[in-house]
Amino acid sequence: MTQIPKPEPGTYPEYFNNYISKINGENLLEQMLTVHYDTIDLITSVDLETQFHSYAPGKWNMRQIIQHLIDCERIFAYRVLSIARNEAALLPGFDENSYVLNSRAIMRDMNDLAREFSVVRASTIELIKSFEENDFLKMGNANGKMVSVTAIVYAILGHEIHHMQIVQEKYLS
Repeated sequence: MTQIPKPEPGTYPEYFNNYISKINGENLLEQMLTVHYDTIDLITSVDLETQFHSYAPGKWNMRQIIQHLIDCERIFAYRVLSIARNEAALLPGFDENSYVLNSRAIMRDMNDLAREFSVVRASTIELIKSFEENDFLKMGNANGKMVSVTAIVYAILGHEIHHMQIVQEKYLS
């Protein structure tokens, strides 16, 4: 499926609006590649000092942000897979701050994080490409909220855009 229409209001929790609104057009898979290539170029070009910088106390550094993107994409991809395969069980939420604190991201090399993120993204794209049109309309319960496969797929990309905008504004300007 080359075009994936934007999710309809009511098929996702309100907090997804922030992510979904960042995406223009319906060529989602192409955008997932383009945005990701830009992300990888950016994160592999910053110096060590910038990688470890936090713009405020309690805020994540760039390595932690990238690990957060990796973790979230894995979780969102699992949710997409589960809902597309008609999983009836409620899909649990997760504590993103706990995940970051327990990730040891600050001990990892940025190139290793970039490589892992690229592998995760490639896997997500292949999963999405395997779906038929009706799979995108399926709804499930993730983190106590009803959500469609389409909305989660859009949120994956919008979430990356959101965090890279923060990196540009707070870490690189």
